[in-house]
Amino acid sequence: MPAESVASPVTTPEDQRSRTARRVVTVLALAAVLPALYLPGLVHDFFDLKIYMRAMDWWASGHPLYDYVQPDRVQGELYFTYPPFSALLLRPFGVLPLGLTIVIFTALTCVAVVVTTRWLVLPVIERHGLHRTYALTVAVLLVFAVESTRETITFGQINMLLVVLILADLLFAVPQARRWAGVGVGLATALKLFPGIFIVYLLVTRRWRAAVVASVTAAAATLLAAAVAPRDSWRFWTHELWATDRVGRTDYTGNQSLFGLLSRIDAPQEPNRLLWLVLVVAILGYGLWRAARAAGAGDWLTGLTLTGLVGGLVSPITWTHHIYWFIPAVVVLVDAALDADPQTPVGARRRRRLLTLATGTGLVIVYGVVSFYDWGVAPARTDNPWEFLLRNEYVLLALLLLVLLPVRRERRREREPVPTAGRQHQ
Repeated sequence: MPAESVASPVTTPEDQRSRTARRVVTVLALAAVLPALYLPGLVHDFFDLKIYMRAMDWWASGHPLYDYVQPDRVQGELYFTYPPFSALLLRPFGVLPLGLTIVIFTALTCVAVVVTTRWLVLPVIERHGLHRTYALTVAVLLVFAVESTRETITFGQINMLLVVLILADLLFAVPQARRWAGVGVGLATALKLFPGIFIVYLLVTRRWRAAVVASVTAAAATLLAAAVAPRDSWRFWTHELWATDRVGRTDYTGNQSLFGLLSRIDAPQEPNRLLWLVLVVAILGYGLWRAARAAGAGDWLTGLTLTGLVGGLVSPITWTHHIYWFIPAVVVLVDAALDADPQTPVGARRRRRLLTLATGTGLVIVYGVVSFYDWGVAPARTDNPWEFLLRNEYVLLALLLLVLLPVRRERRREREPVPTAGRQHQ
């Protein structure tokens, strides 16, 4: 007799139908809320992607790539600021109709959301015997609801494609010591410099071979771009990379880095860079120490999550669409909460604390920092505690999670299976 048919005495058909109805209502409610969350982002009208494509047209016409500039209401002037390797991969899209390019980028981002969410939550589902289809569907809908995802899609950004490369490397290739471990991180670093923090993570976790592979991959991609576009490559690495005025106003609320927080305190003056550097060193040291401890305990997800949060804090510019790393943080919190034993006072308190932190994090990243506020176009200081909190939510949340994110003990995949009845009626 099939194992699935053994569970009939556990619950009545009425209970099963009621549970199924609740699941359907939950999924439909989440799906119904998504359009309202995306409405504010529609004004972006794939703004960043259009800049990329205009820059590609400019470049294809024989102009220097990094001379491209267009006026902007908030930032004053916007340039093409990505490394030459990114331009090399973006250039073929310049010959396509813009509408088709938008469709391709949006579809790739949506696929990336589904794939990466499955990577994150499927182990949790299997360990705790949750209903697979329902839990995956809810998780994917919630990730689509998060502000960083909404901003990535409506601006036409490439962030989720980088996340695929990083997670594939650090969740699978590196822990399993695959030969190609490090390639994903290296390619992501060549495309956009932020992922370079994960090469540092490989070094502090003593994954020497993966760190070398990542560095060599990034260098090879960079040299390939230099061979194709030597003048633009030389200009980027010797000048444009260090021209901080090209990336936008650091005090703008959309910049959720530590430097952004300090810039909003001192606006319109520049913040104290010595103070910023001291804080950066402290955050790098503490955050990567915790990340290395997590990886050493076999908790690679917590390790890479802490590293992503560190990268967002220490980068001079961290736009809201860059901050994907709160999503795996919520997964870690929920997983650790489900591991706590609710039958003991200590376990019950731990579960409540972790679920409260997970829920609070989820609410903050769904409501967001810029989606429902117009912070204006002129530099403005944070004059009161409430405004300081609102304009720096992601910075403060990242600092909190850097301290409170739990490290989970390594689990064997061959754990004792959850009984069939429990699986069927979760």
